Amino acid sequence: MTAIRDYAVVTAAYWGLTVTDGALRMLVLLHFHTLGYTPFEIAFLFLLYEFFGMTTNLVGGWIATRLGLRFTLYGGLWLQICALFMLSQLNPAWSHEFSVFYVFLSQGLSGIAKDLTKMSAKTAIRSLVPEDANSRLFKWVAMLTGSKNALKGAGFFVGGLLLATLGFEGALIVMAAGLAAILFGVFLMLRSSLGTAVSKAPFSRILSKTRDINLISCARFFLFGGRDVWFVVGVPLFLTDVLGWSYVDIGTFMAAWVIAYGFVQAVTPRFVKKSADGVSSEVSAATLWAWGLSSVPFLLALAILGLTHTGDGHVLLSIVTVAGLGLFGLFFAVNSSLHSYLILAISDSDKAALNVGFYYMANAGGRFVGTLFSGLLYQLGGVSVCLIGSAVMIAASALIVRKLGAERAVTA
Repeated sequence: MTAIRDYAVVTAAYWGLTVTDGALRMLVLLHFHTLGYTPFEIAFLFLLYEFFGMTTNLVGGWIATRLGLRFTLYGGLWLQICALFMLSQLNPAWSHEFSVFYVFLSQGLSGIAKDLTKMSAKTAIRSLVPEDANSRLFKWVAMLTGSKNALKGAGFFVGGLLLATLGFEGALIVMAAGLAAILFGVFLMLRSSLGTAVSKAPFSRILSKTRDINLISCARFFLFGGRDVWFVVGVPLFLTDVLGWSYVDIGTFMAAWVIAYGFVQAVTPRFVKKSADGVSSEVSAATLWAWGLSSVPFLLALAILGLTHTGDGHVLLSIVTVAGLGLFGLFFAVNSSLHSYLILAISDSDKAALNVGFYYMANAGGRFVGTLFSGLLYQLGGVSVCLIGSAVMIAASALIVRKLGAERAVTA
């Protein structure tokens, strides 16, 4: 019961941070677009967030094996509170250049916070589930991942709503206060030994990975790069610039999109065939769903280009965009859930924090590249170019993930 309680506490803390993370993303995107920042400048604001996500995941897993998941969880929550408060102090009288740099730094803190907390929550599952319980592991991972994304979607809605009602500074202060209350509750309830490895891994182990760990991490890089190349800047600005949607409309749509794909993630184990070794059927499914996902943004890009050139109304263009992105969310949810299961299925319990940290470093690397190109490609050619870039990156993920487990099959 103690282990289940610890997992529940970690998960609740992760949920709380996830809401603020989604809300903060929407606040920054919409607020600075209103101030006249270019798409590339807005993408630049998020780059340190993604860069520190890479470094945090790389080092965070090693820290967790030595000091425990409690330490990394506290650190993540505290840094997010600091990032929110720091951003609330942004002064309109500052120069444009200094404001960009200031927001850039605050987003870096938020990137460290989010990935410390995520790594802690995901690794806690491997500590709780026995090594041979692959079906239960898949179910628990899917539930955590799905619920996290549903709450991140809620955060998008909260961000748009708070910006419209409380303004930029007021929204940030309210979120910081709520997260401080969560941190206090975690401090009272969580035991100190959670996730600490029996043997302390040397620092050199953070880059020493098996072939399968490298493959699933590389596939994850391209999967999330393929999402964020349209998700971070391209589509939100397309919705406001071309379709004329309001802040609340955009926040509501992004929230519904992420909540829906979070639900699909949670139920993915019900319709994916399980294999005796816990890997082979799941790898085949991940490959098939990745190819399906790759086709969606390519076809959507063609549809948007066709409707734009024929001068059809915004209503039809809105319907096609929403339907296409909804289909993308369905396929993406299954891919993401399978990846999150596979990294734990091929990891030993004692090495889970290191492997999960490395895997989410690749995840953050994909988001970093996707964020950069989201602003750049939208500025160069609009949302259709962003979507074509998405199709290419996800096709690369499909080619990589199909090789997972091949070495095991040969030696078996």
